[in-house]
Amino acid sequence: MSRPLTDQEKRKQISVRGLAGVENVTDLKKNFNRHLHFTLVKDRNVATPRDYYFALAHTVRDHLVGRWIRTQQHYYEKDPKKISGGWQMEEADDWLRYGNPWEKARPEFTLPVHFYGRVEHTNQGAKWVDTQVVLAMPYDTPVPGYRNNIVNTMRLWSAKAPNDFNLKDFNIGGYIQAVLDRNLAENISRVLYPNDNFFEGKELRLKQEYFVVAATLQDIIRRFKSSKFGCRDPVRTSFDAFPDKVAIQLNDTHPSLAIPELMRILVDLERLDWDKAWEVTVKTCAYTNHTVLPEALERWPVHLLETLLPRHLQIIYEINQRFLNRVAAAFPGDVDRLRRMSLVEEGAVKRINMAHLCITGSHAVNGVARIHSEILKKTIFKDFYELEPHKFQNKTNGITPRRWLRMCNPGLAEVIAERIGEDYISDLDQLRKLLSFVDDEAFIRDVAKVKQENKLKFSAYLEKEYKVQINPNSLFDVQVKRIHEYKRQLLNCLHIITMYNRIKKEPNKFFVPRTVMIGGKAAPGYHMAKMIIRLITAIGDVVNHDPVVGDRLRVIFLENYRVSLAEKVIPASDLSEQISTAGTEASGTGNMKFMLNGALTIGTMDGANVEMAEEAGEENFFIFGMRVDDVEKLDQKGYNAQEYYDRIPELRQVIEQLSSGFFSPKQPDLFKDIVNMLMHHDRFKVFADYEDYIKCQEKVSALYKNPREWTQMVIRNIATSGKFSSDRTIAQYAREIWGVEPSRQPLKAPDDLI
Repeated sequence: MSRPLTDQEKRKQISVRGLAGVENVTDLKKNFNRHLHFTLVKDRNVATPRDYYFALAHTVRDHLVGRWIRTQQHYYEKDPKKISGGWQMEEADDWLRYGNPWEKARPEFTLPVHFYGRVEHTNQGAKWVDTQVVLAMPYDTPVPGYRNNIVNTMRLWSAKAPNDFNLKDFNIGGYIQAVLDRNLAENISRVLYPNDNFFEGKELRLKQEYFVVAATLQDIIRRFKSSKFGCRDPVRTSFDAFPDKVAIQLNDTHPSLAIPELMRILVDLERLDWDKAWEVTVKTCAYTNHTVLPEALERWPVHLLETLLPRHLQIIYEINQRFLNRVAAAFPGDVDRLRRMSLVEEGAVKRINMAHLCITGSHAVNGVARIHSEILKKTIFKDFYELEPHKFQNKTNGITPRRWLRMCNPGLAEVIAERIGEDYISDLDQLRKLLSFVDDEAFIRDVAKVKQENKLKFSAYLEKEYKVQINPNSLFDVQVKRIHEYKRQLLNCLHIITMYNRIKKEPNKFFVPRTVMIGGKAAPGYHMAKMIIRLITAIGDVVNHDPVVGDRLRVIFLENYRVSLAEKVIPASDLSEQISTAGTEASGTGNMKFMLNGALTIGTMDGANVEMAEEAGEENFFIFGMRVDDVEKLDQKGYNAQEYYDRIPELRQVIEQLSSGFFSPKQPDLFKDIVNMLMHHDRFKVFADYEDYIKCQEKVSALYKNPREWTQMVIRNIATSGKFSSDRTIAQYAREIWGVEPSRQPLKAPDDLI
């Protein structure tokens, strides 16, 4: 009888099983060597780790290509950021410097995209003339399905100057200018705007948005016209079936120009009458909103659109006029409603409200968590909901369990598979079967063991990368997400300082040891977010070097937070911090990743936290703070930070430490902007939730002292996380917005077709 496999051997087995059948391993090795030698022209004496990565990537891609081609046939027939001196420093991420082995350039499908110019109105309709042309060249990346032989395509676009770009300049000796102009055209896809949850009305950003939209829509229409779908015409001329075959999901307002662009194509180029073109456009487009923060909503200045996209501005004006006529008919005499709902905002600078354009031009509008969708209907889109309530839906976000459990946490994936089988990976609701193991001592022990192994592994990583000694038995308290005031990393900081002060006050008392990790990036122009990072690093400098504290408290800022780092930290986390002000987080997905990987959540009733607590039971969550209704009441009453400062001694001590330079002795006023914001203009009401947050953290520490009860709560969370699979999310989009029934039917593998 063969000996039982060790845990490490089991995890190895999972990874091999997930990649290929064992009989293919020899072929994989042979192909790997072939690519190393003949594609990269290297041998093992000179090959670098990057060469090995590329050889492996080419090898895996070879296995995808047959399925990729077969999938297309089937459809046709039927920026790193680093920390220096405690400050975030941005560096350009030149991710294409060495090429990308996963993508395939498609120069044969290069398309023209037009900018600037003017509009001529003729007997044949409007014509957009005298434009500047930039070419859009597609690059395709294969996106494989899970064990179904389907490989979809992600198509990205690169801006190229046309070959005749200002050729006349060469003839008159303007060589340098011609080259500079060429660079100007290709700048469109050279850099990604890093700002998040903040609208910056820059011309280059508008160019980028239109460039991607225009290229994609041309491509969609080319495919529609040439595809069969039961049509016998050599080339399609009727657009009646377009909404049945094409679904365009507007992911926030960034692709909102798809609406006027599709109208331009249908009316100006395909010669459809306006009403028919509008019917096709609305049936084809749907809009997902991702934020309620007013500063994040796109409002483009009219003068910019007038210069860059003159025909689109005319179309938007026409859409607006017809829409306001409908509103006036539905709500006679309500002039203020017309002003609120108009796509055109009057003011010192006349602007186009892109969210209003998206709602008007879509057949469905959704938020990304139930509470978020309700907030949209009650607040920022209330007028639109009253006009067309049938448009509004909810689609709660989800995460893929393939990456966020099986790949990043193979130990936990295997422990679960031993109890309920492997099918849960593509049917995450099956995790509910784990509820029958909540009192199973062996399962409790296995789940706790996997968590401890993950913590030991991550502790070693932290000691290597950050040169900080970590207590792997401490509670790993983690908040990783974009740095933003509404996500309230500052509330976390106040708790850390409070814990520090308590340890200093009673050094001989037992405290549950904690390692607090905060990670994330700040938008380069967001001063307060950068100050928050500086504060976290400053607190760490003091706490981590205080001998009185020892290993009872450690504070680490995880720099350059990214997917590969998330895959390490999330499986090792004990506590997930989801502490945004109620009513500000649309959904969140990190919260779901932590839940699936066996971390308990401390959080407000915001975003998807509400549904997570509903699934797991509020008794299995650490819920604190104001609800949305409480925040609204406080807004009406008026939030006064001074009241909390005066009433809560521990809070007052923390703020005095920040003001006095306790955490920045060389620059005593370093954090004056943070203190000033918290005391006088804190939109996100940090102090209002401080007291409840501290009490809730005490409950966390109390439960952590009882490992068995803690792990039982972990199991209940894992068992009830099935709802938050992206498989469920996408199936709902498919059925309820795109009008298609999801299929689990795999395609035949290319080898099976012979």
